[in-house]
Amino acid sequence: MKIICIGRNYVDHIEELNNQRPDAPVVFLKPDTAILPKQFPFFVPDFSDDVHYEAEIVIKVCKVGKFIDKKFARNYYNEVGLGIDFTARDLQSQLKAKGLPWEIAKGFDGSAVLGPFTSISNHDALQNLNFELHKNGQIVQNGNTAHMIWNFDEIITYVSQFFTLKTGDLIFTGTPAGVGPVKPGDVLEGFIENDKQFRLAIK
Repeated sequence: MKIICIGRNYVDHIEELNNQRPDAPVVFLKPDTAILPKQFPFFVPDFSDDVHYEAEIVIKVCKVGKFIDKKFARNYYNEVGLGIDFTARDLQSQLKAKGLPWEIAKGFDGSAVLGPFTSISNHDALQNLNFELHKNGQIVQNGNTAHMIWNFDEIITYVSQFFTLKTGDLIFTGTPAGVGPVKPGDVLEGFIENDKQFRLAIK
């Protein structure tokens, strides 16, 4: 199982980090060891002083595919959930400034939080899906999949040019504006269409 992540997929998030809008999806990977075990708190790693949350809709691949045409892309995922892509922002910035890969800022242990997955049939409109992240009871991220630059089907088509997709692979589809730091004592709660997906304590 692999975790494929899409960066810079919401214009407002691109602008808040002063990045340039890409011509194609920005793709990076997390190892499976990045997944935070269920019911575990997130421990801020000692190698970073600026870990940020990034709430994202996650889709789960349900069949093997390569070079998938967009008109068939919907056949390759059947479940959706909410996750957090934790990012060691200070480490990422240092590596980017040197032109170096920044996987260690994204793929460290526990950096991928996942709520429960549900069938896409439970959602009326995947391309108009609301989701929120609350920090200590306050809304910090409020997103809708209609605002993605590349939708789920386009992401499937693009990444399958480079990676064979396998059953169980996870795709983080990008984060909206509002990303920010966490510190011990914080509590994060994620919602899809007002249904709570997870509650996460920061240690």
